[in-house]
Amino acid sequence: MADISDVEQAVANSITSILYPAGPSQSSIIGVLCRVYRGWPNAATLNTDLSAGVVNVTVVADNDSGRTTTRYLPAWHTTSVQPGVTASATGPAITIAGNPVPGDVVGALIDGAAYTYRIQDGDTTGLIAANIQHLIQTDRLASVQGSTITVPGASAITVRAVCDNATSFESRRQEKDLRIICWCPTPPIRDSVAAAIDSAIDQTGFLPLPDGTNARMIYRNTASYDQAQNALLYRRDLVYLVEYPTVTTIQQPSMIFGASDINGNITYG
Repeated sequence: MADISDVEQAVANSITSILYPAGPSQSSIIGVLCRVYRGWPNAATLNTDLSAGVVNVTVVADNDSGRTTTRYLPAWHTTSVQPGVTASATGPAITIAGNPVPGDVVGALIDGAAYTYRIQDGDTTGLIAANIQHLIQTDRLASVQGSTITVPGASAITVRAVCDNATSFESRRQEKDLRIICWCPTPPIRDSVAAAIDSAIDQTGFLPLPDGTNARMIYRNTASYDQAQNALLYRRDLVYLVEYPTVTTIQQPSMIFGASDINGNITYG
């Protein structure tokens, strides 16, 4: 779920990429050192940077209350993933293989009876086989050797491996004004850095967020401040309206063997 801190950081990361397209180890596109971060600068540190010709670019949410813009009906989206472990059956033998992942579920349906095991931290294929064999033994004879379980006399064996899937929906959408502030030592540097950021963001439209959603960025206004009390400070604010969703995600368990109707009663394996 993305909140305003994620949006601020995403914008800060985007600005860093704009000013340092070849990476932070190379020179910036304006030829001076630029520091990009969230929040307001420390006054003493800022003065030191300005005296050394260093630009500070900060990203901070305005104090406006923002606005809820929810306008879509909730729609669930599932991200399907595959389990790391595998299971196969040949005759009376069940073989566990693959790379066990905690939370995966392995099961065997033997002559209509279901036996399932959810993988724990530290489980190997041998431990998984031993746990399933222990479950089967409560009803019938079964043996285990390494990662293979043998069930003598079994006439029908079905084995499966499944895992939980992430399901999400947009629970709300909101907008907030975000201020990008360029703190610069000279007017030409201020003009260069602000123009580079403004032009690039204006072409972006949508900014990717850490949770896989996107924030829409719309230009609001620009303001310049030449503060007489600090001859080294030349500031320009770029204000953007940012609209972003709040997404709720839950883990949904997968059904391993489905449902059956026995004498009018639904049972699940």
